[in-house]
Amino acid sequence: MPAILFVCTGNQCRSPIAEILLKRQMHHYPSNGDWRIESAGTWAYAGKPAHAQMRLAAQEVGLDLGQHRARRIEQVPKLMSFDLILVMERSHKEAVQVEFPQLRQRIHLLSEIAGAPYDISDPIGGSPEDFRYTVREIDALLRAGLPRLLELLALPSHLATSRG
Repeated sequence: MPAILFVCTGNQCRSPIAEILLKRQMHHYPSNGDWRIESAGTWAYAGKPAHAQMRLAAQEVGLDLGQHRARRIEQVPKLMSFDLILVMERSHKEAVQVEFPQLRQRIHLLSEIAGAPYDISDPIGGSPEDFRYTVREIDALLRAGLPRLLELLALPSHLATSRG
């Protein structure tokens, strides 16, 4: 079963929206039940809900972050079993590589899988439109990066051209 962990700073905006966006995309593929998709933060306060503005931005695209609760990457069960750890910023990549050097080869910027490595900005402190933009940006990166993601997971590339 492919296992993907999304990581941002507080696990309240970027990584939880990436988690539910990819879960939604995977519902279009025959093997969707076989995917383990989760999220965590490098400096998360365990138990905090998704940011209110991110919950609203998610609702606008038909997604529900109401049940999400933040957790630190150290709290993720079976962390070593993740095939890919997709982070939002270079600083996240560096922090996770330092803390978990045995996972070094599995850690990638989310933007990197879509072909253009850059840091995805944290919308915290921004306007409601900043949160909406983050949802659109992460969704676009996941769609563009799906062929590379499947390649990294060594899955058949025909999945990337299925319904989507």
